Amino acid sequence: MREVFQQSLADVQDRLVEISELVTVAIDKATRAFGSSDVTLAEEVIQSDPEIDKKSVALDEIAIDLLARQQPVATDLRVIVSALRMSASLERMGDIAEHIAQLTRLRFPERAIPKGLKHTFTEMGTLDVQISRKLTELLRTYDMNIGVEIRDIDAQLDELHVSVFEKVLSDSWKGEATATVDATLASRYHERFGDHAVAVSKKIAYLATGDWSGETPV
Repeated sequence: MREVFQQSLADVQDRLVEISELVTVAIDKATRAFGSSDVTLAEEVIQSDPEIDKKSVALDEIAIDLLARQQPVATDLRVIVSALRMSASLERMGDIAEHIAQLTRLRFPERAIPKGLKHTFTEMGTLDVQISRKLTELLRTYDMNIGVEIRDIDAQLDELHVSVFEKVLSDSWKGEATATVDATLASRYHERFGDHAVAVSKKIAYLATGDWSGETPV
């Protein structure tokens, strides 16, 4: 029975990696679509999101079944509960990718990126893809050094997010109301994507070290 239980825990980890891989594909497509007003690519992201949701629900059902049938304690309990929380964060990251794609579709054939912010959003998109790829690797390897890299990327996203707000609130901003809303929404989506990646990395650090502060060794 113990061997079967361990196989089930390994299956949960594999499923987390699979969901994270799908999220990476989604955010890559979404940010490229956002930058180029590629509505076809945006539609692919929107249509693929239910698959991420479906896999997240399936993982949750397995985790809940393990809780009910195995009644785990100590480390095993932490693994399963953390998996449920990580699944929720990954599902939300998929939703954020979809939101970025929807914004692209909404403004088509016009560009969703307001004038003067193209470079900033291109950089934010690049960072989101980087952080998602690193998160997948972290879920696969539990290498705590990757958690440090994820936090560093998130800090860069936070700085860019602040710069967007400074831009739209400045006297030099000439964008219309729609452009202002688009800029603030898109910036928030990119920034929150990074926040969820950090949340997952903190849960992995907790599993590896027992320290809920999320601090990982350098």
